[in-house]
Order: sequence, then structure tokens, then C-alpha cells
Amino acid sequence: MKVVFHIDDVNRWPRVKGNVQNLLKETQEIAVIILANSDAVQGYLSEENQAFIQTTPIVFHACRNALRGQKISEDKLPDTVKVVPAGVLDLIELQTQGYSYIKV
Repeated sequence: MKVVFHIDDVNRWPRVKGNVQNLLKETQEIAVIILANSDAVQGYLSEENQAFIQTTPIVFHACRNALRGQKISEDKLPDTVKVVPAGVLDLIELQTQGYSYIKV
């Protein structure tokens, strides 16, 4: 199984963390990607999210357009965050690869 969690509101980080942690308690046989765009990319800089962002096997994506819009330099992101050119394009590509989409 494969799933992408889409977060576009910085205030929803606690919800996405809870959803993903609960999912991983039930199965480790799943590929999980969290894609942040809009102001949710700020969550990658938040101190309270740093331990979660280091969690494996979760993969973290950040929208380059959102980073520019929020005036966040890519080099400020944790090493575990992959920058994608456009969040919407990333979601389309992931869904064509069989990822289920969950909006948080």
C-alpha cells in the first residue's frame, strides 16, 4: 500500500502527525509521503515537528512554489525533506503511481 497525506495549513500539523502515527501502529507495510504546500511548509521549520520529520519510513515533500511564497530558503529545511517543483504536480504524479490521497 502507498499513501500521500496532503497538508496545506500549518495549523493541521498535529492532525497529520496523529493520523500517520496511528496508521503506522497498524501496519508497517505501507509507503507514506507527506506533502506540504501553502503555509504548511512552515511546519518543516517548527521545533515541535523536528523529531517527527526524522521519522522513518515517512518521506517528506515540500512544494518549491510554497517555499518561495513563504520566503523559506530550501537550505533551511531538514535534510529529510525533499523539495518538489510544484505540490499539485507531485500529487498528480504520486496518484498515477498508485498512492492513495488523503487531505488533512
